[in-house]
Amino acid sequence: MNVAVVAAEAVPFAKTGGLADVAGALPRALERLGARVTLFIPFHRRFLPAHLTVEPTGLHVQVPIGGSLVEGEIHRSRLPGSNVDVYLVDQRDYFDRDGLYQRQGVDFRDNCARFAFFNRAVLEAVRLLDIPLDLIHCNDWQTGLIPLYLKEHYSTQTGPAATGTLFTIHNLAYQGAFPYEQFALLGLDDRLFHWEALEFHGRFSFLKAGLVFADTLTTVSPTYAREIQTPELGCGLDGLLRHRRDDLRGIVNGIDSAVWRPAVEPMIAANYDAATVAVGKPLCKAHLQRRASLPERDDVPLLAQIGRLDPQKGWDLLIEVADELLCRDVQLVVLGQGQPHYHERLDRLAARHPGKLRVFLEFSSTLAHQIEAGADVFLMPSLYEPCGLNQLYSLAHGTVPVVRRTGGLADTVVDATPDNIAAGTANGVVFDDPNADALRDALQRTLSLYNDRQTWSSLIQAGMRADWSWDRSAREYLNLYQHVARRVQVRE
Repeated sequence: MNVAVVAAEAVPFAKTGGLADVAGALPRALERLGARVTLFIPFHRRFLPAHLTVEPTGLHVQVPIGGSLVEGEIHRSRLPGSNVDVYLVDQRDYFDRDGLYQRQGVDFRDNCARFAFFNRAVLEAVRLLDIPLDLIHCNDWQTGLIPLYLKEHYSTQTGPAATGTLFTIHNLAYQGAFPYEQFALLGLDDRLFHWEALEFHGRFSFLKAGLVFADTLTTVSPTYAREIQTPELGCGLDGLLRHRRDDLRGIVNGIDSAVWRPAVEPMIAANYDAATVAVGKPLCKAHLQRRASLPERDDVPLLAQIGRLDPQKGWDLLIEVADELLCRDVQLVVLGQGQPHYHERLDRLAARHPGKLRVFLEFSSTLAHQIEAGADVFLMPSLYEPCGLNQLYSLAHGTVPVVRRTGGLADTVVDATPDNIAAGTANGVVFDDPNADALRDALQRTLSLYNDRQTWSSLIQAGMRADWSWDRSAREYLNLYQHVARRVQVRE
């Protein structure tokens, strides 16, 4: 299989969220399975780590944006630890900025033009580089026009014309919707501004373009694939997704086991695996307590939360139960940034509970690893969660997740019921209702389980011994790629 993966960000070149982890890890896993993979991303110059080498290819692309031709250059790099070529689309006016999509929480006004350019530039680069492709794997709204541009502008050309397309929804809530006044920027016929194509409540949507025109659709967990076909979580697109349900599949994300595996991580206090977790994890816990200026106690349950301080992540539930939780003999470490009112409330909580709560209002990859390795419990009471990665990082580190039963959390965390504990499959605590009472009950169960050291050890072992790597997920993607390629060959 010859595959191009296209995304707006990828580790280690630029990252704002989980999409970058996927785009950086999946190509390497596919290559290990024998696929020839090429990655295309924008060249976000200001986010490029100093240790990465990027070289110009000498190729220039010209893309019509509205009534003007916009020129860009194609640069080349290599995905570390692999032979995957990375082509970076360089257009300084569009991508040489201090944010990928927004500044200070406000979307860039020209995001429509920026990503229309990127979509068309990728296809031009494929043509100029003469890369043979069986399939283009597009990710999220920023790449949603690629399947449509293939059909509209390359159907009679060589190059990418006969290539299959797969479009992955990482989060349906982000749709890339813009007012009709910007439609002319796309270089598409007005007939496509229609409810059966791009039109969406008087606007047009990049995401909807991908859903309508891609050969096959995926999302990042089987449960989320079902949830987005309902009015509650379909974000207005549930009807279209039900219409395409035979082409929609959920594949759970993996984690990069070269990066997120306590046996090899250089930034944690002690390396350990499932056989040595009882020795290594207490050392990591003590280090985290010192780092967080908390009392160094092995007997107290240390809880953690990492991620965006955002309602989606269940922060209203957490804030509601936090005082009651922190009145108990527990510790809590929080790492993340987000909405300012959560910052303020966490600061007040820390002042009321000295020696029990430490809040790091920042993003730190090193500290994230140290928290996953040192914490006993990870809190993830998301209102919805397409897949989630932190619960997978936690399971791999022997940190027991407490999650709400939604999306990928439902597909990866097995509740510690008596039957599941007896079967050896339980690896976390799961609750259903999105309210503070349900979370409070889940936390009570968690603390009771923590005091039963034999049961707690069985939860840790079930999480650590499972395969959460990208190799498992990549095999599913590769099988799907082959199916799509066969369909396209028959169509042609």
